[in-house]
Amino acid sequence: MSGALLVVVPSASNGGPSVSPSTVVAGLPLITRIIRAAKSSGYADVLVCDMDAATRGLVEGAGAAVLTPSRSADDRLCRRIVVMPANVVPQSRWLRSLLNEPIESERLYVDGASVVLVETARSAAVIAAAARSASAPALVGALAQVFDKDPQPLRRDGSFAVESAGEVAKAETWLLRSLIKENEGFMSRHFERLISLAITRRLVRTGVTPDMMTLTSLAVGLSGAPFFLSSTPALQLAGSLLFLVHSILDGCDGELARLKFLQSRRGAILDYWGDNAVHVAVFLCIAIGWALSAGTPWPLALGAVAAVGTLGSAAMMFERTAADRPESADSPLMARLTAALASRDFIYGLILCSAFGKAFWFLIAAAAGTPAFFLVVLWIEHRRGRVR
Repeated sequence: MSGALLVVVPSASNGGPSVSPSTVVAGLPLITRIIRAAKSSGYADVLVCDMDAATRGLVEGAGAAVLTPSRSADDRLCRRIVVMPANVVPQSRWLRSLLNEPIESERLYVDGASVVLVETARSAAVIAAAARSASAPALVGALAQVFDKDPQPLRRDGSFAVESAGEVAKAETWLLRSLIKENEGFMSRHFERLISLAITRRLVRTGVTPDMMTLTSLAVGLSGAPFFLSSTPALQLAGSLLFLVHSILDGCDGELARLKFLQSRRGAILDYWGDNAVHVAVFLCIAIGWALSAGTPWPLALGAVAAVGTLGSAAMMFERTAADRPESADSPLMARLTAALASRDFIYGLILCSAFGKAFWFLIAAAAGTPAFFLVVLWIEHRRGRVR
């Protein structure tokens, strides 16, 4: 089968406040969002029906092609085609899932928003029908005449049809909630993400970049570490709260990147290692502060163990964590254990200890936990043949 094709067609008007392809949703025009989502999901080509001059400019700027009635297609190859109305906001993971959806060839699969999925050797007929149709529902009717088999329902759990201008805010909320990663801890999911998503919702309308937020988060986290040089509860608590603010802001860079399709290898590296640098700085400052207050150097050894365990685990988990990939299904117990150990919810333990001026309690736990985590990750990677 040749590369998949996404075709964007006009949506049907419902008589309400208009939603055009240039309507901005979470910082991007609708049509730009659709095109970037498709390209990031592995679609070989994106064609957009010629709607108006503004849409043509956006389509060309996003690297897609305008569909005209004269456009031809090669029917010698079977091709998977997704046809989508211009008012549908898609998630990238949903578009990717359509590429692998098990379907019968030469049969239409249609959802309630007139999104069509078909695998066919008659791509020319699909493209020609799309170029002639005035709306997505009209296209569904036209394609039903091309394909003899009865249409089948298509699942719709990763798209949002914006029917009116009043639903733009709902679409943005839906998009933002979809950014919560699978491996989030309980407090991170139900507290920190509520704050970071609210911040991101405002930042997405500005020129702030993901890298700017990464550096801001890094600065906040590193500024909190020296507070742990003191044994005073108030100062330790201030440091732990700055650590929490760092964690919240650290979520904004990834949220911005995914919302605007600005993910990059460089950004992932900066984010991931900046985050771990803050963890190491906090561990070392707690150790130094404890050694100073106790008048003995041995706490420095605990700080070193926690730092080395953190960096070793981080080095082994970078690819998987940065990509937000769930662990292999062949080891669900280890997957759950790894996710639990990687959770950011440990921050609240640090806050509790710091409130009593006992941040060194947290360091003791970290000095035991980080090497254990490293050994678990090492074992998992060894079982997969990645470490010998």
